[in-house]
Amino acid sequence: MPRELVTIQVGQCGNQIGCRFWELALREHAAYNTTGVFDDALSSFFRNVDTRVEPPKNLPVGDGRGLIKSLKARSVIVDMECGVIHDMLAGPLGDVLDTQQLISDVSGAGNNWAHGNHHYGPRYHDQLLEKIRHTVEDCESLQSFLMLHSLGGGTGSGLGTYILELLADEYPNVFRFTASVFPSEEDDVVTSPYNSLLAASKLVEHADCVLPVENQALIDICNRWESKLQLGNSSPAGALMPGTSPKPFDAMNGIAASMLLNMTSSVRFEGSLNVDLNDITMNLVPFPKMHFLISSMSPLTSPKDQAKLSAPRTLDQVFSDVFARENQLIRADPRHGTYLACGLLMRGATANISDMNRNVARLRPSLRMANWNTEGFKLGICSVPPVAVPTALLCLANNSAITNTFTSMMARFNKLYKRKVYTHHYAQYMELSMFDHAAEVMANITAQYAATETNAAPPPVTRMRPRGLTFL
Repeated sequence: MPRELVTIQVGQCGNQIGCRFWELALREHAAYNTTGVFDDALSSFFRNVDTRVEPPKNLPVGDGRGLIKSLKARSVIVDMECGVIHDMLAGPLGDVLDTQQLISDVSGAGNNWAHGNHHYGPRYHDQLLEKIRHTVEDCESLQSFLMLHSLGGGTGSGLGTYILELLADEYPNVFRFTASVFPSEEDDVVTSPYNSLLAASKLVEHADCVLPVENQALIDICNRWESKLQLGNSSPAGALMPGTSPKPFDAMNGIAASMLLNMTSSVRFEGSLNVDLNDITMNLVPFPKMHFLISSMSPLTSPKDQAKLSAPRTLDQVFSDVFARENQLIRADPRHGTYLACGLLMRGATANISDMNRNVARLRPSLRMANWNTEGFKLGICSVPPVAVPTALLCLANNSAITNTFTSMMARFNKLYKRKVYTHHYAQYMELSMFDHAAEVMANITAQYAATETNAAPPPVTRMRPRGLTFL
């Protein structure tokens, strides 16, 4: 049975990552679906639409032998500025994106979380629900929602978290994943500390699983590969579609998109040990609000760039890479933190469980695991590798090192908030007490993660003594 994922991309950054995501997804499926049939793998991300009739008709997967008519992404696209959306529709993805599933405005949210959340959210409430409902009704077995957005601006942070809260209210039994881009400390949006803290507090309360990605970590990764490849020779994040030219942030967006493709590979392709998204939340989130998973990958370069650097990475090298600080998609070293749980998702025709278990046993002594979950590894194997790469590995770690990201974000917030600068812009749309509530939420989640660092034995459980059959 098909297992569909509905993608909701919000704001400029979310839509730019979404654009790269759909490009690489089409490239991956085209490489392995050479007969042009609409099968279960394609149906996870796309609908097969017969546009010869009016209104267009969705064609079911059936026996998986029906030919592709016209692919439409299972996506809702939202931005309060129309520039990025117009660029996407005018580009190679114009025919893949469903114009009936777009919501846009002209003026934007002005880099103000409150403007996006408290103004545009209620204003477009009914349209948002209708677009999401229409997309959900086209699914046979909805697996989860996947939101792409950033926290630094106004639309992705404010309207994005408004939509997340809508999903929690309207579809409480469907898992909500977010790929959330955290701004760098040198971000050029002066109000990004406010926006980030307000949005992050909503992620704590309403998401089921958050995949944080830091802008500065992506910049560092791209700079390292560019220096190795003699700056300008190639792009580190995956080949572009034919007929396209590099755009700003394409390499960074490609890394985030590749992470999402690796995470969803077992949903789309066969494997000896498949892991769907529900398994990720079940095994890697031991406590409801501690659902921030640090991601890392190997290899991080495109296949053609990897060939220029060296021979393909061995399995042991790939495993060592994903635990190295340089391969993390946030600026943190998980080896210095405590692992609450760790997921390792392998892709490749030669991958097998015995090699994975051997590498886990090799690396476990160097990792600090929570004492109540010393065997907390979730392994997955997908037989289909990324395009032109023999093997690839994605690590999703629920690790206390995420406190570094939270602490840095709160320090930047406090630097502004103690002087109450720019707060009058937010007071137009919300009560300023929401700042204090958001700061309290983030302080609490930081403290919960920090508490795992002590690795102390859990407190004893008080048990009632049986007293036989007497009521005395």
